[in-house]
Amino acid sequence: MYSHRIRYHEVDQQGYLFNSRYLEIADVAMTEFFRSLGWQYDALIATGTDPSVVKSEIAFVSPCRFDDVLDAETVPTRVGTSSFRLRITLRRSGGVVATIENTYVNVDLASARSRPLPTDVAEALEREVRVETT
Repeated sequence: MYSHRIRYHEVDQQGYLFNSRYLEIADVAMTEFFRSLGWQYDALIATGTDPSVVKSEIAFVSPCRFDDVLDAETVPTRVGTSSFRLRITLRRSGGVVATIENTYVNVDLASARSRPLPTDVAEALEREVRVETT
């Protein structure tokens, strides 16, 4: 779990957390999620994993303001051969304020093409997968 206190420069003229900042928080939450699995980001890169966002969906539930503290819960919802999806749920005082679904593709920087996730990374993600049931 990653916690983020909204800073003054992150709010817009209406005093709300600016919409693009949600993706910044999600990016840090992804990094902290991998840290919780045992990989600091440089170690993750060393394994051959370099996740790049290829799709984002945000569902806004309630506005956030300066000095609010958001807790970001990050869970994988799908793991493929070279891609995975993370759901980042942002909560304030226990109530959901936004849900972000990011799809990542593992990229080889030299060729700028996708490549399979390393087995240990894929297995660690698969152990954490949670799928919503309705």
